[in-house]
Amino acid sequence: ILIGTIYPLLHQGAVAIGAPWWLSGLLIDGMYLATAWVVAVMLPPMAIFFPLFSLLEDFGYLPRVAFNLDNVFHKAGAHGKQSLSMMMGFGCNAAGIVATRIIDSPRERLIAIITNNFALCNGRWPTQILVATLFIGVLAPAYLAGLVSAAAVVGIAVLGVFLTFAVSWALSRTMLRGQVSTFSLELPPYRPPQVLRTIGTSFVDRTLYVLWRAIVFAMPAGAVIWLISNVTLGGTSIAEYMINFLNPLGVLIGLNGIILVAYIVAIPANEIVIPTILMLIVLVTGANAGDGAGVMFELDSAAETKAILVAGGFTLLTAINLMLFSLVHNPCSTTIYTIYKETNSKRWAAVSALLPLAMGFAITFVVAQLWRIFIGPG
Repeated sequence: ILIGTIYPLLHQGAVAIGAPWWLSGLLIDGMYLATAWVVAVMLPPMAIFFPLFSLLEDFGYLPRVAFNLDNVFHKAGAHGKQSLSMMMGFGCNAAGIVATRIIDSPRERLIAIITNNFALCNGRWPTQILVATLFIGVLAPAYLAGLVSAAAVVGIAVLGVFLTFAVSWALSRTMLRGQVSTFSLELPPYRPPQVLRTIGTSFVDRTLYVLWRAIVFAMPAGAVIWLISNVTLGGTSIAEYMINFLNPLGVLIGLNGIILVAYIVAIPANEIVIPTILMLIVLVTGANAGDGAGVMFELDSAAETKAILVAGGFTLLTAINLMLFSLVHNPCSTTIYTIYKETNSKRWAAVSALLPLAMGFAITFVVAQLWRIFIGPG
């Protein structure tokens, strides 16, 4: 509704009142469209995930999960309750950061905060699923394509869990040394959850809270995306200058300048990465797709989407490294802001943002070099 119905109506209204093209572009194609995309992608899975998570919590099941996993996290220098904040991170990393409040030890809470980004939030699942379907699944016979695609996405999610343990172990022995606290817990009895009350509280305290913060950051991001795509210097858009500047680095790590620019301007919300990539490809290549230069879009046809991505230089190596980089890169601005508010420290907010970003560049660089050595040019 937000994109398919309201978006065209807003354009019709702008034409009817004679709004200048730049004003309607900035407000509708930029700010509104980015916000609508974030809401459309975030709201459905969060409206399902968070209430279910809260029901399990109310039922008395989640404390048992944390207690049973404490031994595994203890070996990584972390706390068993980190398993709960990590699971919350699969819905939204910002909510996962808030969930670390249940960890009493400041040291172990910081470990949970810094590593929460390795849990694939719902804003990154669409990127993983689309890329796996278009480039990984097609390598298998048609009757196995769906299974192979799903296995690739699950593999990335499992890699994120492994990185959570690995980085927790490394942090507990370097920046955040200390004694692992003992997990003593009087397990609550199983009890029937108060379904309506739990769902209502979860929707207000978690879903709407996170969604509002995302909207606040998405609106200015939409304005920036539209401006860099439509403001030209010497006949070339700012976005194209950025792409050309970053392309050597992107190619070096098995990606390209278009992807790096998309991730820079989409820091406020991972949900708009793919629409931004498609928009930038059309801007650079002049491909006939979308609603015009500087307007984010997605296509219903998988074949047409893949054709645009291939026109933008996508290969199998690009797809694999995009999936890896989608997992291991800086958190979105909503999460970074939440980290700052929860830790009251610019230092830890910076560490939480820069550590996974550095890891993402390192991992994709290694994969790209190994690919070129053993398989050939990507």
